[in-house]
Amino acid sequence: MSTPALKQIVEGALLAAGGPLSVDRILSLFGDEERPRRGDLQAVLDALAEDYAERAIELVEVAGGWRVQVRQTCAPWVSRLYEERPARYSRALLETLALIAYRQPITRGEIEEIRGVAVSSNIVKTLIEREWVRVVGHREVPGRPALLATTRRFLDYFGLRTLDELPPLAEIRDPAFAVDVDLPGKAEAAADDDGLQLVVASGGGDVPADTEETMPDSGDSASAEHPGAEDEPKV
Repeated sequence: MSTPALKQIVEGALLAAGGPLSVDRILSLFGDEERPRRGDLQAVLDALAEDYAERAIELVEVAGGWRVQVRQTCAPWVSRLYEERPARYSRALLETLALIAYRQPITRGEIEEIRGVAVSSNIVKTLIEREWVRVVGHREVPGRPALLATTRRFLDYFGLRTLDELPPLAEIRDPAFAVDVDLPGKAEAAADDDGLQLVVASGGGDVPADTEETMPDSGDSASAEHPGAEDEPKV
């Protein structure tokens, strides 16, 4: 049996992976004697992306590597193949996620100070369990509160390569603004008089609305400057 072309091998791996594949991961599929040069592999990836230009699927690069996904324009029909209802997340959870994404690293107390209400423990737990958020350190103030930041999985889910690709806050605050990221994740960004919220409409199970709590006296809401969205998450 003849050895298939590099392009076929790479395409097969991407289709079978079920998630992003980095260049290093693809190279690891080959033995020492047959491993292609990195430049040749990149040329194949570029060629595949061009091949898919007029098709229902596309090859995109996200934080975790390269993945094949259904093109956004076809997603409304393809999504009907799935019987389960898309997950709906509470406004409190999505506002918390947005603040972490744009102000990271940030503490729970600082999020509460901005939102004016307490952040439910279930919100932070859900974000960590989904691997969208993780603890990257502790603020050196009394109580040493945990610093929260987004993860590579967060970027992959929303189809981003880096945090630099997040829309500018000024753009999101425009009520007319909307972004759709389909399969596996769909996000619509919008804002109202109370500020930014991200509305996620696919993947995972339903997350019930979180009850807002009265703002407590918190020892972890010490004032500090927050790094901007251009800071890469530590993953």
